[in-house]
Amino acid sequence: MHNPLLDVIIPLMIYLDNAATSYPKPECVHTRVDEVLRKIGGNPGRGSHRMALEAGRVIFSTREALARLLNVPDASRLVFTKNATEAVNIALKGLLRRGDHVVTTSFEHNSVAKTLRRLEREGVSVTRVRGRRPDLVEACEIEEALTDSTRLVAVVHASNVFGTIQPVAEIAEVLRKRGVLLMVDGAQTVGALEVDLGSLGADVFVGTGHKALFGPQGTGFLYLAEGVEPEPLVDGGTGELDDLLEIPDRLEAGTMNTPGIGGLGAGVGFVLDEGVARIREHEVRLVRRIMDGLAGIGGISILGTPEPDERASLVTFNIDGIAPEEVGTRLDRDFAVMVRSGAHCAPSAHRMAGTYPKGAVRVSPGYFNTEDDIEAFLQAVASIAAG
Repeated sequence: MHNPLLDVIIPLMIYLDNAATSYPKPECVHTRVDEVLRKIGGNPGRGSHRMALEAGRVIFSTREALARLLNVPDASRLVFTKNATEAVNIALKGLLRRGDHVVTTSFEHNSVAKTLRRLEREGVSVTRVRGRRPDLVEACEIEEALTDSTRLVAVVHASNVFGTIQPVAEIAEVLRKRGVLLMVDGAQTVGALEVDLGSLGADVFVGTGHKALFGPQGTGFLYLAEGVEPEPLVDGGTGELDDLLEIPDRLEAGTMNTPGIGGLGAGVGFVLDEGVARIREHEVRLVRRIMDGLAGIGGISILGTPEPDERASLVTFNIDGIAPEEVGTRLDRDFAVMVRSGAHCAPSAHRMAGTYPKGAVRVSPGYFNTEDDIEAFLQAVASIAAG
């Protein structure tokens, strides 16, 4: 039932939590999800009738659009998942075995950190590199941690706490000489930064659909370079009993989220039409204003690099003497500004920053935010900081 109160509340909201999930979505995403549900409806790959075939085309067209965005020559190397966390689990659990060694950073998201802790209990050894800076790991620091049994290096492209963009291309160059696989967690970068998998050097790249790709929640993907063949995380679905299915079908067991993937395809199309460079320019401008504005408010400390050009579209900060959860609650309750407070599913990053266990406040502007939104946010923070 329609709630007329929402007509008053929603226009007054300032949503600055795009690092968690982007909002609003482009209208084409809403339209495409509705169209798939209303007019297509069949199961992709589960029949030869027209609705099933059309559903298969939805999956195919989204895979092709994502391949264009990421410069992947063979779209079949892109596997759809329900989120980046599932993609991480498929890759790590499907590629690593007892006796393997993994190198990662000390500021990974829990999707990587917790999965590796599980694998440690199963005989995989893990080295967590603490860089000279708490928010950055350099290629030489990764190289120093490699051993003869190192199978894979897992590095976040940009931390969802620090925002700092990691030098993954340089890391990839080091690993290529040693025959070590590189997995990159691109949840905070794909769609917001130029990600060219044809030249980045990642053997495995995981991404989510509901952030900078503007897709619905419950969508994500896994890229696997040629020759990288993890064992399935989930068995079943279509195919024969002899398990001769190839990627992507072998890793996409069960009925696909066709409406969600259709919406993801529309979101990817929106990014392609707008251009990543244009999106990036707008978001960097907003991030720069946030950082300049926060620097002018007394008692505020900012995590991560001081250079807006070197970070994803997020700024994490604390106000002296005020708990981050209180800041977040007051921003919402008193000013209708929505941010994210706490540990951001990355407690190891907050340990590195010295902000564990309370965490910090994260403000993450998106493509649809305006400079007026940022000014209103800064005024709200100044008011809270002043008591």
